[in-house]
Amino acid sequence: MREWWIHVGLICIPLVAVYLHIPPPQLSPALQKWHSAGEVFHFRGRNIFYRDSYGALGSSDVVILLHGFPTSSYDWSKIWDPLTQRFHRVIALDFLGFGFSDKPRPHRYSIFEQASVVEALVAHLGLSNQRVNVVSHDYGDTVALELLYRYQSTSSHRTVLFPTGIFPETQYPRLLQTLLKDSSFLAPILTRLTNYVIFQKGIGEVFGPYTQPTDAEFWDMWTGLRYNDGNLVLDSILQYINQRLKHRERWVGALTSTYVPLHMIYGPLDPVNPHPQFIRLYQKLVQRSTITVLDEHISHYPQLEDPTGFLNAYFNFIHSF
Repeated sequence: MREWWIHVGLICIPLVAVYLHIPPPQLSPALQKWHSAGEVFHFRGRNIFYRDSYGALGSSDVVILLHGFPTSSYDWSKIWDPLTQRFHRVIALDFLGFGFSDKPRPHRYSIFEQASVVEALVAHLGLSNQRVNVVSHDYGDTVALELLYRYQSTSSHRTVLFPTGIFPETQYPRLLQTLLKDSSFLAPILTRLTNYVIFQKGIGEVFGPYTQPTDAEFWDMWTGLRYNDGNLVLDSILQYINQRLKHRERWVGALTSTYVPLHMIYGPLDPVNPHPQFIRLYQKLVQRSTITVLDEHISHYPQLEDPTGFLNAYFNFIHSF
């Protein structure tokens, strides 16, 4: 009997080892096209991927798009072309640790560093003295709040947020996120065990039941995550949830005190920032901001679930000036 278990163990060990080192999937044609259209700049010795498209003639407006966790700049693909018809330049980046950017490990990822990445990109593109519009989502919201803190007196910026975790007290992370960010023992195991099925289920939970991604879209999200072994840095990146709590006064204070024009685009089915708890707190604390609440079936990814509704809300805000 003992020898039987030894043989099973000898067979299973190499199988598990192979499983845990499955190579990342190949880029789909759509994702390859996105990648080929981008460029790279260097930030503190790391490669940061970004896209920079020139669009509308006669406009000097620039918009920078800040993506969420755990995805990438490809989140903006459905609204990219319409934005280029309105703005002179449309820019998006993959934060350090995301998408096609470098994913160093071990590394202490922080919102402060990501805000500095955005500043470095703006300087790299020669836009430091240019009016910049910021559209942010999820993880990118907190990066936008740090930028807002650094440039509170800069009235030439306009910011659109669509939320996750702006207020730590109304944020409800997914179970896997909590385990990854808080369990130093389990996290290295869970990052290696995370697979497409687990990823698809987790991401699907933050889309509405009628606005689920297609199989191809799920796969592109997973491919972007797995690129450069991004699954192995999830636990380090997820420390941003703890950073939000620790630096709440800094970031919520910047949000509530700024005179920079703000607009919130909100999907009321968002399970991470549930309705109406989140939106009531936002209206109470951020009284200078305007708000668009999208259709009741829209959840956490409005730019993907309802691109037309998102663009209508954003352009109405922009045209109000």
